[in-house]
Amino acid sequence: MRLVKLIANLGYGSRKDVAWMFREGRITDPDGEVLYADDKVEHAQIRIDGEPLDPPTGLILMMHKPLGATCSRKDPGRVVYDLLPPRYRARTPALSTIGRLDRDTSGLLLFTDDGALLHRIISPRAQIAKVYEASLAHDLRGDEQALFASGTMMLESETTPLLPATLQVLAPREARLSISEGRYHQVRRMFAATGNHVQALQRIAIGGLRLDGLQAGAWRPLDAQDVARIFEPANR
Repeated sequence: MRLVKLIANLGYGSRKDVAWMFREGRITDPDGEVLYADDKVEHAQIRIDGEPLDPPTGLILMMHKPLGATCSRKDPGRVVYDLLPPRYRARTPALSTIGRLDRDTSGLLLFTDDGALLHRIISPRAQIAKVYEASLAHDLRGDEQALFASGTMMLESETTPLLPATLQVLAPREARLSISEGRYHQVRRMFAATGNHVQALQRIAIGGLRLDGLQAGAWRPLDAQDVARIFEPANR
């Protein structure tokens, strides 16, 4: 792939924009030597204005989604893509969220431009655990663990029971819930079915990948070990 196309696909600008960057000498190797559009050079050896080139196709990121941001590309309010460098919106293939969190839920959110990996993670066959911590309006009544784990629980307006889920009681109004499917507002609806109301909700893990240490609004790319953790059992 010609360097112009490579760099344009990473969202740095149109091919015309990138060609101009070459003419201005803004694209160099790590030693500051100017590169030319027809050079053959490894991705890791390319610098733009002295900064390393963004990761190539196959990128996967984790973000601590803050409250108030939506997992949409078009929304009148703040969207999660606003928290990434602007050029990440222009990447080809496009960078997409792996599943969603609603506006009032914070926590671990994944992005990728790898369609095969996205479908592997969200496939119902994978049954990757998503772990949430919920603050509730009322005390737990005591039978939620058995009900959620039964595999017979039905949500309103649905005809298929939920897969078994694991509930850990943290305090009278605090719980950690691990589910392996992703129905619409599932966690909130599960507690609502017991007569309770979720006041605050955060996703803390996807599989064995945890949110630990990432501040609200922050993000980072994942390496191969991180990606492998997604497919490991959740450490509750």
